[in-house]
Amino acid sequence: MQADSQQTRPEVYTVHYILKNRIGELVDTSEGSEPLHFLMGSPDVIEGIQAAVKGRSPGDCLEVTVPPEMAYGEHREDLVRTVPRSLFEGVENLDVGMKFQTNSGDQAQIVQVVSIDGNLVKVDANHPLAGFTLYFDLEIVGRREATEDEITQGRPLF
Repeated sequence: MQADSQQTRPEVYTVHYILKNRIGELVDTSEGSEPLHFLMGSPDVIEGIQAAVKGRSPGDCLEVTVPPEMAYGEHREDLVRTVPRSLFEGVENLDVGMKFQTNSGDQAQIVQVVSIDGNLVKVDANHPLAGFTLYFDLEIVGRREATEDEITQGRPLF
């Protein structure tokens, strides 16, 4: 029975990535910095990347197209709201593009200011890449079994 648990132990992947939009413009990259390290099954990395690298080996290079449902989901209009400017008390120069953490209910949420019209501020709690198909170039630079501590904590430990 222990052999089975060894076979199903989650793995830690180390991946360099280049993310482009649909017209080929660079959106984000790990080039020139640390690669992405993640525990397979972690909610911290989009499903599309995990599915693409699963079972692959170091040295493998992939071009991956990730639809919204395997990335940050569809853009949800119910996450866009107009609120009074007074909610930003203490913020002198409120500008479009600014991000704020809100605590609504029992969980924190990041909202971005998308427009300001007098005393009304429109905020969007969608991830900035929600609704977009993502285009990745991936290079797998590492793959290993996760340690017990990594499995317990749900993330790679270095």
